Amino acid sequence: MVGDLLVEVKDLSKNFGQTKALKKVNLKFFAGEIRGLIGENGSGKSTVTSIISGMQTATSGEVYFKGKKWKPESMSEAQKHGIAMVLQEANTACGCSVAENIFAGRFEEFTKFGIVNMKKINDEAAKMLKNLGITNIKATDSLDKLTFEDRKLIEIVRCMTKDVEVCIFDETTTALSHEGRTILYKLIRQMKDEGKCVIFISHDMDEIMEQCSYLTVLRDGEIIGHLNREEMDENNAEKKIRYMMVGREIGDAYYRADFKADHLDETALEFINASFGNVKDLTFKLHKGEIIGLGGLSSCGMHEVGRAAFGIEKISKGKVLLFGKDVLNPLNAIRLGAGYISKNRDTEALIMDGTIGENIALPSLSDISKFSYISPKKERDLALAQIEPFRIKCESEKKLVSSLSGGNKQKVSFAKWTARNSDILIMDCPTRGVDIGVKQFMYSLIEKMKKEGKAILLISEEMSELIGMCDKIIIMKDFKISGELERSANLKETDIIEYMI
Repeated sequence: MVGDLLVEVKDLSKNFGQTKALKKVNLKFFAGEIRGLIGENGSGKSTVTSIISGMQTATSGEVYFKGKKWKPESMSEAQKHGIAMVLQEANTACGCSVAENIFAGRFEEFTKFGIVNMKKINDEAAKMLKNLGITNIKATDSLDKLTFEDRKLIEIVRCMTKDVEVCIFDETTTALSHEGRTILYKLIRQMKDEGKCVIFISHDMDEIMEQCSYLTVLRDGEIIGHLNREEMDENNAEKKIRYMMVGREIGDAYYRADFKADHLDETALEFINASFGNVKDLTFKLHKGEIIGLGGLSSCGMHEVGRAAFGIEKISKGKVLLFGKDVLNPLNAIRLGAGYISKNRDTEALIMDGTIGENIALPSLSDISKFSYISPKKERDLALAQIEPFRIKCESEKKLVSSLSGGNKQKVSFAKWTARNSDILIMDCPTRGVDIGVKQFMYSLIEKMKKEGKAILLISEEMSELIGMCDKIIIMKDFKISGELERSANLKETDIIEYMI
């Protein structure tokens, strides 16, 4: 049963130039609830919560927190007074320790006579890590040594202060490992039991249906409707939610309907006793017209395999070959026909200060330029050919990538390789943070690529994605292959888990 009204949004609007991101939105959030927010990329989910959390200001309308007008000047101020948010994108400071990141902006609490008590900061951070069940990270560890997933855990820890009454998680689970998700789910249920409010943004329908006590659907900056727990448990509830999200029927067929694990004879990508980082003596082949999935727990080494296939990781032993030739570096990999969608899109996949058109055209510059002159028309035509099918939400291809929602950024990082028409696609969590309609489009595109003879290495933490799309699934554990599974109508998630843990 929900408690007191904590946050109320009245006639909230937000414009970004000509784009109306929010259109007079009215919402109420109560103590003791886990409120799910769901909608397509650019529907307004992150915009409304970023205003509540002090990240940005509204164009018009008002927000109330515990009955009083609420207009924090920063996220730090908002958290001090009771509202915290874990952003979709990375929000940690490199070059600092874990403890320094956890207490960033709060050092005055540990300062006396102008001297910061670092021992107390480290002790308090260690206690917070322990309370959340995070045992593999020390307060004194350098953030630079942590994985992408563990850095997101630190952002969660930073929000867990006794003063926080409302916590917003914006697509947080897309950046977490399996263990990290378990920790977060336990935490949000604990917050609910303590009478706090959790606002949970996700594109994962299963996750939303399992974790949330109430659901609000947004589309094009407006509230489309709400569902309580009883309505979420009804038959066909998921189908109803999908229709509310996109305004049209979305079929149930996301994944491939066939169960043939066929491929062409030609080898596109080959690892021959390859060692790099912690991965030792890795051997497998990817053929043209084949989709191989790489799965496992986040720290198993599968993400490093994708980086090695594209020439980012240095090979210390053995070989990594693209069409029989050594992968020397990313530029050489592109020339040999490979494309790479990185899990860490903001730092590795996209130029944040570049436009959508520039990012999409980047791998294809040799095709649209002559004598070092890039044809503006060809660049624009290339971008527009991708923007429409991927439904990238923008006024034009000249919009900066940094201004896009996380899901729309992901579409751009995928689209630049389809524009390039790469023969080998190395995809590390390619559907991370995209809405249900675009995810369906991406899966159909991947299947089309297979039929065209493209070779696809699909690295994913979603077992349903691996089972639904791949001809063969390679499971990794402790930086080596622990099992291989062929495509089958009888393949289950439990079959995969057996080799993961």
